[in-house]
Amino acid sequence: MNQEMLMQYGPILLMAVVFYFLIIRPQSKRRKEEKEFAESLKIGDKVIMSSGIHGKVTQISADKGTVQVETGAGKITFERSAISTELSKKLVAPVKEN
Repeated sequence: MNQEMLMQYGPILLMAVVFYFLIIRPQSKRRKEEKEFAESLKIGDKVIMSSGIHGKVTQISADKGTVQVETGAGKITFERSAISTELSKKLVAPVKEN
């Protein structure tokens, strides 16, 4: 009887474990990294917004959760979450010479 239950519910449990490791865990890890990145921003950092706007942080408002970014067109206020973690890492990455 016990082996029949394992054969019946085993594939469902296996799918749940695979779902956790392939989808839920990486997503929570990425969310944590983005939160740490947004909290570590400081004035003068060069960033790229998720909309593709490049700029330099000129003001941080912790109580409102906003960041003022200076661009070629002027200063624009964004939510901290609008800053793209991946693109900002590429912007400050060292240049590799061939």
